[in-house]
Amino acid sequence: MKLSLTILILLCIGLSPGKAQDELSLDLSGQSLFQSPVQFDYIPAFSDEEIKGRLEGLSANINMEYHERVKVFIDYFTVREREYTRMMARKMNVYFPLFEKYLAKHGLPDELKYLAIVESGLNPRARSRVGALGLWQFMPATGKSFKLNQTWYSDDRMDPEKATEAACLYLKQLYNIFGDWHLALASYNAGPGNVKKAITRSGGKRKFWEVYNNLPRETRSYVPQFVAIAYTMNYLEEHNLLPQDLEFAEKTFKLPVTQFVSLEQFANASGICLDDIQRLNPGLTRGAIPANASNAHLILPVQYEEYLQLNLDTIMALAKIGQEEMEKLAQNSPGSTYGRDKLVYRVASGDVLGRIAQNHNVKVEDLKAWNNLNGNLIRVGQNLNIWLPTSGTTSRSVAQSVIIENGRKYHQVKPGDTLWEIAKEHDLSIEELKKRNNLNTNNIRPGQRLIIG
Repeated sequence: MKLSLTILILLCIGLSPGKAQDELSLDLSGQSLFQSPVQFDYIPAFSDEEIKGRLEGLSANINMEYHERVKVFIDYFTVREREYTRMMARKMNVYFPLFEKYLAKHGLPDELKYLAIVESGLNPRARSRVGALGLWQFMPATGKSFKLNQTWYSDDRMDPEKATEAACLYLKQLYNIFGDWHLALASYNAGPGNVKKAITRSGGKRKFWEVYNNLPRETRSYVPQFVAIAYTMNYLEEHNLLPQDLEFAEKTFKLPVTQFVSLEQFANASGICLDDIQRLNPGLTRGAIPANASNAHLILPVQYEEYLQLNLDTIMALAKIGQEEMEKLAQNSPGSTYGRDKLVYRVASGDVLGRIAQNHNVKVEDLKAWNNLNGNLIRVGQNLNIWLPTSGTTSRSVAQSVIIENGRKYHQVKPGDTLWEIAKEHDLSIEELKKRNNLNTNNIRPGQRLIIG
């Protein structure tokens, strides 16, 4: 019987019956002695009733009910993709303590920690084809709405701590909308608008499996995957999936930073491995912290804390090397917003992208990058984000401010402009400038056009 079972396993991994027999040498006790490096991964089999009973045992705040679609994904993670599952099991102790901390802080179900496996495979630098980023796969706009800053130098969506707290706030918001965790999870994937549409198309039903057929295709798999991952991570041993080499979160400390820091120069000066610094600070996308960053810090291995405190002035002085070159790169890179103030411009009839860029003294490629435009097509009434150089950091000329349309000359108000400066720039008195523009006060706003001639 042992011989037959072993041959069967060998057949499953692609060996012919003859080859399978050759790989075995049986002793008189019936035990198999393998003469080749082939290693066997015993895959236990369980009935649907056993899996159903285990899922019921998991149910706490989030319903882990059995469903045939859930079973499909349980088979996927416990049979077909066993190495991926072991990889997740190895990494979970690195991130789960952080997730548990913030879930408890916000009064959310502990089971939600498994969602990050579905979202990113526990990779803080994971990037989707549509631009979602980080452990919790925030889209740019959603990230910004939860105060995940995205600059040329850094992206908080890849900061494990900041992104985890933002995910907790977002999940709490979604649960408050739907009052059901399965629908909240579905809306995390598809957006609350799509889930509301599915509810409407289902005649007002408010359970995931009741609205299932009206959800986007990807979202139909999303909740079953979550339940399957939760099951799998809780029953690793039963499925022979416990990894031997578990990883654990490294003990770290936060070093406050109030100046420009090049990570490479900091590593050279401190003796800390650059790869370790980058791994612990995945949100620093350009390998540097800018001089004007607020509440900036570096996360570093705790064993270096005392040494750094004793030598901090010297290390920080050396870490500034390359500041000027990096800042020039930040200012001139396509789509960079570094050192600029945002102006929202509303497209008018007759506008074209090239003219808008010229009138605001910016590049067309920047205008496209700031607004996620693939081509030159814009529509009347569309709002465009235009990032203008911050007043006082970049010199301005009269030509940069002047717009001529239909024989009339205008000054385009920029961030930091004052009525007195504009009047002086165009050789007018404040009274004359106010009269030409029917102004009753000295208040003006960025983007406003003032008649100057």
